[in-house]
Amino acid sequence: MSLEQKIGQLVQVEGAYGSLPDHLREAVVCGAVGSIINEVDPATLNELQRIAREESPHGIPLLIGRDVIHGFHTVFPIPLGMAASWNDTLVEQAARLSAWEAAQQGVNWTFSPMLDVSRDPRWGRIAESFGEDPLLTARLGAAMVRGYQNDTEHPLVSCLKHFVGYGACEAGKDYNTTNLPEIELRNVYLPPFEAAVRAGALTVMPSFSDLNGMPPSGNAWLLRDVLRGEWQFDGLVVSDWASISQLVVHGVAENEANAAAQAARAGVNMDMVSGAYAAHLAQLVEAGALNEQLVDELVLEVLRVKFAAGLFDAPVRVYHMATQTPAALALAQEVAEQSIVLLKNNDVLPLAIEGRVCLLGPLADQPYEQLGTWVFDGDVARSVTIREAFAATFGGRLSYDPVLETSRDRSQAGFDAAATLAWQSDVVVLALGEEAILSGEAHCRSDIQLPGAQSALVEHIAALGKPVIVAILAGRPLAISEVVERADALLYAWHPGSMAGTALLNVITGGVDASGRLPVTLPRRVGQVPIYYAHGHTGKPATPETVIHIDDIDPKAPQTSIGNTSFHLDVDPSPLFPFGFGLSYTTFEFHNLREEAVADDEAVAMAVDVINSGARAGVTVAQLYVRDLVASATRPVRELKAYERLTLEAGERRTLRFSISRDALSFHNGRAKVFEPGRFRIWVGEHAACGLSAEVLVE
Repeated sequence: MSLEQKIGQLVQVEGAYGSLPDHLREAVVCGAVGSIINEVDPATLNELQRIAREESPHGIPLLIGRDVIHGFHTVFPIPLGMAASWNDTLVEQAARLSAWEAAQQGVNWTFSPMLDVSRDPRWGRIAESFGEDPLLTARLGAAMVRGYQNDTEHPLVSCLKHFVGYGACEAGKDYNTTNLPEIELRNVYLPPFEAAVRAGALTVMPSFSDLNGMPPSGNAWLLRDVLRGEWQFDGLVVSDWASISQLVVHGVAENEANAAAQAARAGVNMDMVSGAYAAHLAQLVEAGALNEQLVDELVLEVLRVKFAAGLFDAPVRVYHMATQTPAALALAQEVAEQSIVLLKNNDVLPLAIEGRVCLLGPLADQPYEQLGTWVFDGDVARSVTIREAFAATFGGRLSYDPVLETSRDRSQAGFDAAATLAWQSDVVVLALGEEAILSGEAHCRSDIQLPGAQSALVEHIAALGKPVIVAILAGRPLAISEVVERADALLYAWHPGSMAGTALLNVITGGVDASGRLPVTLPRRVGQVPIYYAHGHTGKPATPETVIHIDDIDPKAPQTSIGNTSFHLDVDPSPLFPFGFGLSYTTFEFHNLREEAVADDEAVAMAVDVINSGARAGVTVAQLYVRDLVASATRPVRELKAYERLTLEAGERRTLRFSISRDALSFHNGRAKVFEPGRFRIWVGEHAACGLSAEVLVE
């Protein structure tokens, strides 16, 4: 291969969206392109791959990239919603179905999963994450990698993003500065990426943000020392959109040529659309600023991924428009049902289907908005809205009024008409939240309350005294304290995807159990952010006895009268709802937490009895948390170390056993990863703020 042809393998260009202009055809013929992004027309992709295989100098196929984030034609809940299922198997199946649809059409590379641990709901891209916890993110991320890549008939190369720390951008503002000490990087933000690499992920994307002063696209320590050195990753690293040229904007490269050299030395194999590699790498090699051997290494890793993806296999695949099957929609419905979290229920759910129902709200009949962020290829025509699903069940006993034109509508002009409909009904269902465009990349919010006049609508309708059921469709955790107080039942549905209406109907009427559990903490107010369960204990933790509200402070009180512990004066220090929380239509009890004998590779083994003490079958997620009581570095108050989703019949009792390895109890203390024997507190229960507790001595 000539130097120019080698560099071509390191170049990704944007497609022409269903056409094949002469400049793109010629670039592929010359071997000047290794990958194309955002082309999904199968006829165009058939021709592009034919040219690459038959007319380019070495017959090297193209990687065809597309953001297949939570579905292709069939749209699943946003990743944050899928995380609420706490169901690794179901997430893997959703990824496999997405791969099947995308690969039929010629896409062979997706920029997913996003493994950024996300603890700030103001950040728009929290919607693409699996939430705040490293273990949950690691398990679901690995499951998604397996789903994308392990179908030998229709594989889709996965890409882990954004490496690393993007979810910790200051002020929850996209592309912003990230400052994370190495101890936090290694204990919180890196483990999900390492788990997904171990699961076989073939590509990785560095973060847009700078990390401790160096943007990851130019960060050799991150990409060479950690990713390739420590983890032995041998796939390819692709920049985020034009992020190589943005090294100049960051101020760490003088010009685009310098940025290209810095990214290449750091180990970025492919330049996503910035053109920096195509414009400068050859000149840098010829001038002696870059060694051609480095280019060879970068190209070899690209070719290795293409071989692993089966792009060189015979016979050559012929692409066609993907079809959406009934099985695909059934799977989307199942994932959506398991993602919906029941947060409050004053005995109004499950809802009987005999009475009159009033359906209100701007998101009740929005086939596009219910799909959520990062949906480019979703078939909106196949969306089943809440109104459609309810109309099919309740018929003439359903009345409907959107009341507000959009979630941001501030007008209250339609409130009285809505109240009249509500008064004539037995129960009111309000579909509220955010439009899809209000979350996702570059859609961050400083105020995470319900936008527009939605909270006022809840207040107006609740004043009638009718039972009020609220369903929240949103791309992030919202601060909804006032809504919680006024609703008789509250369900958090995220953006549920194609089958939102049927899924919500089934959960509300009890066709399936409410089984979702929060993958993030819900704050009472935005001022609590970031709020997450695995926080440090501090030297002065707040207690119920020390917390004093601002209105309870006496005038001219001495400074020591306010407790001198860690809390805000103007809000209850607890979250609105804790991580892992979710109600069922039955009740579960946990009994007899006990330590058991350990195997050679275990640090501790625990058993617990779980009983369905209610009158119907139901689903719970048993969660095991650990605290290292004395360590060489401060440790979180609790850390999730295991979980199991299980279904129990009414009255059924089951014994669960959890084994925790030494590696799971190890941590980075700022110098190395260590396992320190000693005392540990263990909890097992249904969320991060409850559970049976035991102290164990680990040797």
